[in-house]
Amino acid sequence: METDSLLHVENLNVTYNKGKQNEVRSLQDVSIDIYPEEYVIVFGPSGCGKSTLLYSLAALQAPTSGDIMINGHAFSEMKKKDKLEYHQLGMGMIFQAFFLIPSLTIIDNICLPKLFRNEDKKKRREEGMQLLKRFGILEQAYKFPSELSGGQKQRASIARALINKPGIIFADEPVGNLDSSSATNVLEILKELNEVDKKTIVLVTHEPSHLQYGDRIIHMKDGQVTREEVRKEKRPIVIAKPTEVGAETEAVKRAPELEMLLRTFQSMPQEQASMLLIPYKIKQLMFHIFSEITEEQSRITEGFLKDYFFQSLDKKQLIGALDADFTEGGASWNTRRAITFSTRVDDLASLAKRMKENPGESLQFLSDYLLSTFDLKLNEEQAARFKAILQLRNDNSIDCAGLAKSLDLPWAKDGLGLHKFTADRISREVEMIFLLKY
Repeated sequence: METDSLLHVENLNVTYNKGKQNEVRSLQDVSIDIYPEEYVIVFGPSGCGKSTLLYSLAALQAPTSGDIMINGHAFSEMKKKDKLEYHQLGMGMIFQAFFLIPSLTIIDNICLPKLFRNEDKKKRREEGMQLLKRFGILEQAYKFPSELSGGQKQRASIARALINKPGIIFADEPVGNLDSSSATNVLEILKELNEVDKKTIVLVTHEPSHLQYGDRIIHMKDGQVTREEVRKEKRPIVIAKPTEVGAETEAVKRAPELEMLLRTFQSMPQEQASMLLIPYKIKQLMFHIFSEITEEQSRITEGFLKDYFFQSLDKKQLIGALDADFTEGGASWNTRRAITFSTRVDDLASLAKRMKENPGESLQFLSDYLLSTFDLKLNEEQAARFKAILQLRNDNSIDCAGLAKSLDLPWAKDGLGLHKFTADRISREVEMIFLLKY
């Protein structure tokens, strides 16, 4: 078994009407792994067993033989309450036919999973409304499913699947009943949930045009996996070791390893300590800006970033080095990716340098940068509160989570009233800048 897989399927067989004349072997000796934050597409013709596999992963279909493990725990050994917990909190399901309850309003449909958790009505309504707003159907909240278009119904069902904040989203032909425009909208939402919200997505489809969205394609035929196609390599993120590529500190809240480094360097002059922290900064910067590169590209890119931070390379030279082929000593990126990456690195590093050199103006520099980068349209009063909240973080009166919360809170509660997604992105950006500034 792959110990770092999220879902592990071992020799799975599903047979309907076993031993009878009309016996059907839907799945035959299927073994696959699903990794955290992957976008996996199960692809094949109708009747090939792909939906059966999806329902098996969702613990909605019991296997005839074989087993499935979630985070190392076998479905077959799960107690009823454990499966209930998995269904309510661990995963969300999106169906082709929507399955919205006709007699309930859209907001009540979306909040239904929280009702079974006995959560506070006001709180669940607020969270439901936030999801409706995010997916552009807030005005449909008090309508009934019959009053919505197909695309609106599917966005509502996606909101319902997300209401309990599951880590995995299973989607069974989610755009099969939609027109092309609505289908594209739904597929883009799923892409955003994977890339931005870091949800693991498992999508079933028979439509070849959908394959562009997947990190990995599992091809099926006659109940068997015929081959796998990897388009983007994704592996679990190791949190404990900052020296490994892709180390994540949940929004870099001055992770324990950084605290340890700072304690180690506390007797050194600041400039010397800052230089010694460059390798750690580079690791974090690599993850912060771009994580979808191969291990070899990561290793080579780190070397170029060291040269950049030690001022042996400027931005233009960094772009050239990243764009050059392996055979030429480069990182073998494409030009567009090299420019985007290098520009982000240079923007962040330049801002951190300006803030460090001009402490009296650093807050204004930071505020201006964030307003521009995130295209925030704030009036004078909102801009003043924004700077006040950033000052709290700069003074360490609040941490990264506190910054995100303050930006997300409504104006009436002394917050800025930003969308949670935007607030989280800004807080992560601020932490990255503070790290580079140190």
